[in-house]
Amino acid sequence: MKISRIAQVGAVAAIAALTLAGCASNEGGTGGGETDAPVSDLSGEIAGGGASSQEVAVQAWTAGFQTANPDVTITYDPAGSGAGRESFQAGAFAFAGSDRAFTTDEITEGPWDACVDGSGIIELPTYISPIAVIFNIEGVDELNLDAATIAGLFAGTITNWNDPAIAALNEGVTLPDLAVTPVHRQDDSGTTENFTDYLFQAAPDVWTSEPDGVWPLSSGEAANGTSGVVTSVSGGNGTIGYADASRAAEEGLSTAAVQVGDEFVSYSPEAAAAIVDESPFAEGREDGDLAIELHRTSEAAGVYPIVLVSYMIACKEYADPAVAPVVKGFLSYLASAEGQDAAAAAAGNAPISDSLREQVDAAIDLIVTE
Repeated sequence: MKISRIAQVGAVAAIAALTLAGCASNEGGTGGGETDAPVSDLSGEIAGGGASSQEVAVQAWTAGFQTANPDVTITYDPAGSGAGRESFQAGAFAFAGSDRAFTTDEITEGPWDACVDGSGIIELPTYISPIAVIFNIEGVDELNLDAATIAGLFAGTITNWNDPAIAALNEGVTLPDLAVTPVHRQDDSGTTENFTDYLFQAAPDVWTSEPDGVWPLSSGEAANGTSGVVTSVSGGNGTIGYADASRAAEEGLSTAAVQVGDEFVSYSPEAAAAIVDESPFAEGREDGDLAIELHRTSEAAGVYPIVLVSYMIACKEYADPAVAPVVKGFLSYLASAEGQDAAAAAAGNAPISDSLREQVDAAIDLIVTE
């Protein structure tokens, strides 16, 4: 990954003042006994929200951070990426989770009601996860699909599961004479934007709609949120959809292996991390804005191209200065090796690499706390 734009500038020293990992007890009294003491002096309540893909990870991050900081309360509303970005812009959230970064035009236009005028924002790629192509076909547990076939299934040009295009990729699999029911997100979703970005890059002859968080077609079945897509796919026969892989695994749904070069690759955290590590940062961004341009058409061995990089978004300087130390501490924890491992254990996502963490830590250090 190209990481030369931002150098590490001592984020560890900056967050050390918060004593996030302080002692659980202190010695006290003349007899050498121990008395309970707060783990840290950090206190306050902040609300965030947005990407439902991050929900399980955020639960793990919140639990770990609040354990170390018992006087802090963090809430997160998994209302979807679009709602999260809008609520952050309106000042209703102190931070947002989003399955895509803001565009440069959106950043220029604002508004940023939670931030001091002119402060700018940081965007941190702290959640990496494959997007699983989920399906429910009675009697079929595994499928191989290439980009053009996936695009055809969702564009409505492939309407039956025994279509020759699917059969050619799945020799020996008995495919039923069954109508295809594609399920897509109804809400403005970063998962949708990442999925349609893959289709647009990898199968442009079939999928002609540009990437968008709002599903561009009127065909298919619409469902609200990740949970809605998962429920619709699992409750039907002949259904196909897309969802954060952690939810697919949680619900035990069948998933497709995707063609990359000459092989079919099943999703995994490692394969998702591999595609991110070979993708560059977007150009034309300010310091702390770590938007990544994903290389969806890579044919490198072992990469899984349908991946989302979900961001945590915050102000560089907050209109309410009391909010800043809590946001900074929370983001520092979730980006840490401990926080990333906690999320991976709970959600099955891919921890960020050490080199990416250096860039994230430097961006977090831009948050003004004095």
